[in-house]
This record gives sequence, C-alpha cells and structure tokens, in this order.
Amino acid sequence: MAKDPRFLVLDGYSKEGREDLRSGGATTAGELYARMLKACAPRGAEVDILCPADPGAALPAGAAIEQYDGIAWTGSSLTVFADDPKVTTQIEFAKAAFDARVPGFGSCWAAQIAVVAAGGRCAVNPKGREMGIARKIALTPEGRAHPLYSGKKSVFDAFISHDDEITHLPPGGLLLASNGHTRVQAVSVTHQGGVFWGLQYHPEYDLHELARLCYCRKRKLTERGFFRDTDAAQAYVDRLEALHQDPGRKDIAWLLGIDEDVMNQDIRRAEVRNWIDLLVLPSMRR
Repeated sequence: MAKDPRFLVLDGYSKEGREDLRSGGATTAGELYARMLKACAPRGAEVDILCPADPGAALPAGAAIEQYDGIAWTGSSLTVFADDPKVTTQIEFAKAAFDARVPGFGSCWAAQIAVVAAGGRCAVNPKGREMGIARKIALTPEGRAHPLYSGKKSVFDAFISHDDEITHLPPGGLLLASNGHTRVQAVSVTHQGGVFWGLQYHPEYDLHELARLCYCRKRKLTERGFFRDTDAAQAYVDRLEALHQDPGRKDIAWLLGIDEDVMNQDIRRAEVRNWIDLLVLPSMRR
C-alpha cells in the first residue's frame, strides 16, 4: 500500500519576524504553507514545521532528511546574502536537502536560498521593492515546457513581497518566468542530484493575508512611496479585506486591478499542485 506523503516546511522567518506578523493579525509563514500543502496534497498527508532561524533549532541531517517526501520553504524578512547565523544555517540545510535528493519547493526567500545553496547569487533589486501584486509574470520558453507550469497561463499576476532578487543563476539553474520588475520570478534548480522549484511570488497568500502583511508594513511602505500617508495605506488594507470577505465586489476588484489570477485559489496554487503531483508523488519511496 502506498504511504501518505510527508512534508517538511521550513519557516524562514526569525522569531522576531514571526511575532511581528502575529501582532498584525497575519498567519505565520510556516502555518500558511502547511495549510496550503494539506489542501493540495492527497488526504492523509503529514506536515512538520521547523524554524531554522531560531537559536538552537534542531534540523534533520543525513538520513533523517530522507524521511520526508518533499521539503517546502516559506518567505522570510531576512536577507539571504547577510553574514548571519540565522541565514547561513538555512543555506547549509538547503545544501543538505539537495544532497538528500528530496524534492524542494518554495516562495520568495525559498527560491533565493536554493539558488545561493547551489552556487548562484542574489542582491537588492535596484528597482526597489515589489509589493502587493506582481504584474504580467510571463513564462519563458523553458517555463512553458516545464511541468511546474502545466495548465498555467503564459502570462499572469501573483501575490508578491520582496526587496531582493536572484541575479545569477547557478549551474543547473533554469529561468522559468520573469516580469518587468524582477527578471527571475521562477526558477528550477538541479544540484547534487536534487531538484528545487522556486517562485519569487507567493501562491500561499490570499487577499486577507496580503492585507495583514500590508498592515504590518504600512509605515515602511508609506516611507517608500507606495502610499501618500498611513491613512491611504489603511484604506488599501480595508479594500483588500472587503474584497476577501465579498469576492463579488466588482467595484473593488476593478479599482485594484485584481482578477482570478489571485482570487481563484485553484489558479493561484497550480504550481503547488504540479510540484506535488508531478515531482513529489512520482519520486516517493514506496
């Protein structure tokens, strides 16, 4: 009898970062990812959450990594190229996960971690922060042919929140999607026999979670010019929450330029299901 898949979720945030999210009413990244994986995976799937940035975090090593059928990474408010134990610990674990050949997947920080672990590089995006909705993400020819994007439109919008970007792909890196703000919006990395499919955007978000994230960051976003003042920022948060509560509010969707790319959960999570169905399940040890 085939076993149920078992996933490990790495919550990339520091303890302080997780507390900041909770204080604004947001769900922590690890919890969001676990919820999404359980919704997309076969019934009975198990999900463990670990926080590798926490001091003394006990991460699996060697054969213990291989007990998992898939490893998923969340976003993070950390900086991947910082000389910080909270970061370097995660890079080393990513290397070990590649060595263990357990399929990997993740959003934002996740793609950056995978690229750096495999020998690539990241830096601050000179165009500044990309926030809210990433517009016109377009699949490359390699992306259109890649199983990650089976059934996905060639051009789409997605939830996003990041300052840094992938600047140099590693050997074994394949650019799958791009837009006008960020060249690497999706990447496949093959390294040491392991495979990681990474997105710069966030399929785990919904309108409520984006609203709470903007609420947590509204002062910083106002200082960076996204809003004229914090009242305008709060008005944006309120519109997102209203549309989340009532998806039939065409007036808000039109005003914000939001459509089924982000509002339809099945469309938004297509990449996650493809990773599970086309990479994780076929590679499971039975």
